[in-house]
Amino acid sequence: MTGIKIDGKEIAQTVKDRVTKAVKEIKNQGVNPCLATILVGDNQASSTYVKNKHNACEEVGIITKDFKLSSNITQLELNKIIDELNNDRTVHGILVQLPLPDQLDEFTVTSRISPLKDVDGLTPHNAGLLAMKKAALVACTPLGVMEMFDYYNIELGGKTIVLINRSNLVGKPLYHLLLARDATVITCHSKTKNIKELCQLADIIITAVGDRNKFTLTPDMIKNSAVVIDVAISRHKEKLVGDADYDQINQKASYATPVPGGVGPMTVAMLLKNTITAASLSIQIGK
Repeated sequence: MTGIKIDGKEIAQTVKDRVTKAVKEIKNQGVNPCLATILVGDNQASSTYVKNKHNACEEVGIITKDFKLSSNITQLELNKIIDELNNDRTVHGILVQLPLPDQLDEFTVTSRISPLKDVDGLTPHNAGLLAMKKAALVACTPLGVMEMFDYYNIELGGKTIVLINRSNLVGKPLYHLLLARDATVITCHSKTKNIKELCQLADIIITAVGDRNKFTLTPDMIKNSAVVIDVAISRHKEKLVGDADYDQINQKASYATPVPGGVGPMTVAMLLKNTITAASLSIQIGK
């Protein structure tokens, strides 16, 4: 058998189309949705990610403010910039590109962002609301994965899902999203002893390790007709790869995501969706 490719580019375009329509509607109410991005230092990969996000915003009609800061910026200086953006009524979403230089504390930075402008869904407030099934703003990559399941009508209720990641950005938000949809979720990580055996039990595998030297999802680890969502992306042998070789996995899976072209485009699309959600929240609270 050959599985169905989960086409992230196609799904992302449907999200962008919906956001474009929503942007026009909200502008008719006198609000111009705006995303502010903060990039600290000159990390080339981070610079590329931010540029892609700005291009996507322009595509759907969201305006952007771009803050490129020195790698030597202090915690107090960065806190002041975030506070100013929190108080700026023309800014609806704030995104601080991670990772940050060593002198800056990521938790302190993400916690500083107003929960109403937290388009990455990383503030303790929004993380807590997610655990209570009440979050309006959710981490973009997990939200994109859920959009994929819905687009292909992949049932989650009662399914056994193995999730190989426990980060605040991917694993933990996904755990709560999946649990809210009545899935049985097994979270694996670097200390899990029997990942292969657990994966073989799974109806759905979501893997997000991102280091082929530490972990590779191989066909013998998945059962026939399982769904495989490969969130990881890294460079291996001069190629962009995920945790699995798509061509091999797809011979066994019922659905699978390629890398690139799978989850990646969804992350940016859901950032756009979160920005328009944040702009809508600003209207509701009268700002």
